This record gives sequence, C-alpha cells and structure tokens, in this order.
Amino acid sequence: MSLLIEENCSLKPFNTFAVEARASRYAEAHDDQDVREAMAAAARLGLPLRVLGGGSNLLLTADVDALVLRLVSRGVRVLSDDGERVVIEAEAGEPWHPFVLNSLELGLAGLENLSLIPGTVGAAPIQNVGAYGVEISDVFAGLTALDRETGELREFDLQTCAFGYRDSLFKQQAGRFIILRVRFALHRTARLQLDYGPLRQRLQQAGVDVPTPRDVSRAVCAIRSEKLPDPQVLGNAGSFFKNPLVPQALADELGARFPGMATYPQPDGRVKLAAGWLIDQAGWKGFREGDAGVHKLQALVLVNHGQASGRQILALARRIQADIAARFGVELEIEPNVIEG
Repeated sequence: MSLLIEENCSLKPFNTFAVEARASRYAEAHDDQDVREAMAAAARLGLPLRVLGGGSNLLLTADVDALVLRLVSRGVRVLSDDGERVVIEAEAGEPWHPFVLNSLELGLAGLENLSLIPGTVGAAPIQNVGAYGVEISDVFAGLTALDRETGELREFDLQTCAFGYRDSLFKQQAGRFIILRVRFALHRTARLQLDYGPLRQRLQQAGVDVPTPRDVSRAVCAIRSEKLPDPQVLGNAGSFFKNPLVPQALADELGARFPGMATYPQPDGRVKLAAGWLIDQAGWKGFREGDAGVHKLQALVLVNHGQASGRQILALARRIQADIAARFGVELEIEPNVIEG
C-alpha cells in the first residue's frame, strides 16, 4: 500500500476558517488508486472516511474521529474541440481559481464570472457554485465519481446531477460519491453574462466598453477582493448563509415594510432575498464576540479574527439565524458544511 496515513493530524492548515481541529487519521489522494486505498484503510481501521477538498466550504467544530482524505490530484486536459465548443476536464484536486485562469489563457470563455472563488474543482459541483449570474450548471459537461456504496466509477451528466440553487445530488446524498474529475463545456466566442449591476459598473469605470472574458475576470476579482476578506489574512468560508427563497406573500409583506429591499422573483413562484441585506438590517455587520465575528464590509461573511473555535463561530451563526427569523420571519440556511463532534 502506497498511501501515507498520518495520525492525530491538525486540520488547521486545511480549512479556510483556520480553526483548530484534529483528525485521528489523515491522508492525501493523488489519484484514483489512492482514493480506493483510503476507502480500504478506513474500513480496516473501523473509521468513517471523510473527504476534504480545499476546505473553503467547511466549519469544523470538533476533532474528527475519522480518516480524513484530502484530494490533491492534478491535471487539466482538452477532451474535444470543434473550433468553437471546447470540453475540458480537470482533476478534482485542481485549485479552482488557477483552473479558471488556465481556461482564459487557452482562449476559452464561460468561467470568468467564477473567478477568485476558493476551493477545488471537485468541490464546485457539490454546491453548484455560482457568482455574478453564472453557476457551475451553466457550463457543466459531466463528471466522474466513485460510488462508495458499490465501489464503481459512475458518469454523471447535467440531468443526473440534479443541480439547484447551491444544491446537487452530491449534496443531497452527502458522502456517497467521491468526485474524481469534472468536465466543462467552454467556448471560443464569448457569451458574457453581465447582468449583475456592480460588474457592469466596474467595467464602465475601467473604461471597458467591449469587455473580453479576461476583462470580466479582472472585474470580478476586483469586486470580490473589495467585498470579501482574503482567507489567508482573515479566516472565513465566504458567504456563510444562502440567500433565502421565500413565498411571494412574505416577500410582498417585507417589501411593504422595507421599500429598499431587493427581491429576485424565481421561476417556481418564490422570491429570493439577499441574506446579507437582512443581516445588515438587523445590525450584525461588524459584530464581534471574542475572535468570532461578522465581517465589517460584508454581513454575509462570518470570520475568525484569530483564535475562534468552530463552536464559537457556529454559536454566532445560530444567534444570527434566530434573530433574522424573529425580525423578518425568514429562515437562513447555513451554506458551509458543518462538522460537529
């Protein structure tokens, strides 16, 4: 067996909240065989197997009595190219933002709005990651995953992934599938998505009248850098709460109470609200208790100012949820995966 397994390993370097938690066993998978060896090792040790990507959508609130497997596989390849539509495949361990930049260097459009998102390629479909009007499902061309129940490799197309808003089959059946490779359908002719107001405004301020995908990527990076803290500087997992979907009647009621509230009607008749706006209105922006806090510039982001524990951050999140429910009648759903002891 070539898989190296460490005991009592700190997971602090492997989660962007930078909270301290330890794994009873830890290993890194560079290829499919390593993943299979980790499954066998976990079974032999009588431990659960927990898969870790970039750790950017994760809150650890306790030590993890499991074999924690971090996917570090690398590789990007072109599978097909008809001169316009290009399908590229990336290994699950590829860091997401460098992968986006690589696609732009290849002259391919489609991922530019998803620039500067932390995490890995393999984790992106689980949440159906999205930003500035584009989601993974918009550029998705398939993926390969290992079914832990059968031990077989399975291929998934757009329909079988059951993508929704920050949702997918892989989230609904959490833990069953280990995503190994993901494919994306990109284009040489840009089909830019510029409906997000601040994005268009940023391009206009830069004097860009006819933007390229690289222009859009640079604008997205600039906006994200201003609004969201760098996890290398201030521990966080990006947006901590999903934007809630509420019935039209509740949206109308809140709109009457708060005329400045933005609403986004959805195809199913519900209305999406801005969770950050609700939290800001409730006065939580910039709140700090010990080292657990809410970012001073973006109320949707919970932060670790240094030594906060995962439990302290989760306790703060629960207080915010309760307050928003009491004030607005809206239930906020936590976006990161919370690992509790």
